[in-house]
Amino acid sequence: MSTSNRKYKDSVFVDLFSEDERAKENFLSLYNALHGTHLPLSSPVENIRLENVMYMNIINDVSCLVDNKIIVLAEHQSTINENMPLRFLEYIARLYEKLQAPTDRYLRKLSKIPTPEFYVFYNGKEDYPETTVLKLSDAFITKPKQVPLELTVRVLNINTDKANKVLAACKPLEEYSLFVEEVRKQTQLDSENGFTNAIKICIEKGILKEYLQRKSREVINMLVAEYDYDTDIAVQREESLRIGIQQGIQQGFSDGSRQAKLDTAKLMKDMNYPIRDICKISGLSVEEIEKL
Repeated sequence: MSTSNRKYKDSVFVDLFSEDERAKENFLSLYNALHGTHLPLSSPVENIRLENVMYMNIINDVSCLVDNKIIVLAEHQSTINENMPLRFLEYIARLYEKLQAPTDRYLRKLSKIPTPEFYVFYNGKEDYPETTVLKLSDAFITKPKQVPLELTVRVLNINTDKANKVLAACKPLEEYSLFVEEVRKQTQLDSENGFTNAIKICIEKGILKEYLQRKSREVINMLVAEYDYDTDIAVQREESLRIGIQQGIQQGFSDGSRQAKLDTAKLMKDMNYPIRDICKISGLSVEEIEKL
């Protein structure tokens, strides 16, 4: 499937927490788990996602207005992108434009806005802390004494071996994580029938059983789309790296130019390549790379 024609509902995560007939129940369960609250199912929840904005930038997003807050959720099944705070900043600005009347910003009286919160749920294969925080200010070239603009993103590792507390408090998210793990396992065993086998096994184990029984065919289509998309991104990353290395060679990399080595190493580091691979290609030491 071409990424240019991709639809939002290509993600099981988005469907479970934003589109499905039980999405409101699932979302409130997750909200309560994150906040230690007990909002009932009768609580108003408004889906305010921006179409074709976040998803086309490598992640699956859910944005809802609830309890006077804008909750933005994103899922990563690949490497965490440390530029998420900046991307969330661009996203929330568009959401506020959508929610506010154009004239509100010109009123003399303060126009109140919902409080934003940003979360990334990581269930990729690489080792990652149980919980971490990404900050917009970490990207600032100069570090002012008082930060004039900040945005924080809470990253939660939802792989079951991390035993993240949010999984114990939110059954839909826990079962989703178990489902992803089963899909990953079965596709490694049988690339042709892995998705179908994973769904069958999860139903037998009671993992997302009702959901998968209702929507097994749709889920397979979504998994195929997600798999194709991840493959597209991996290819693009490899191509970017190849171009970067070629540029380094043209700048004198093959002759030992230190700046070319540093530029290439920084490109690889920004793309979250393993340190050992960066050392091998650039010829730099671990200490030099960590300083980049």
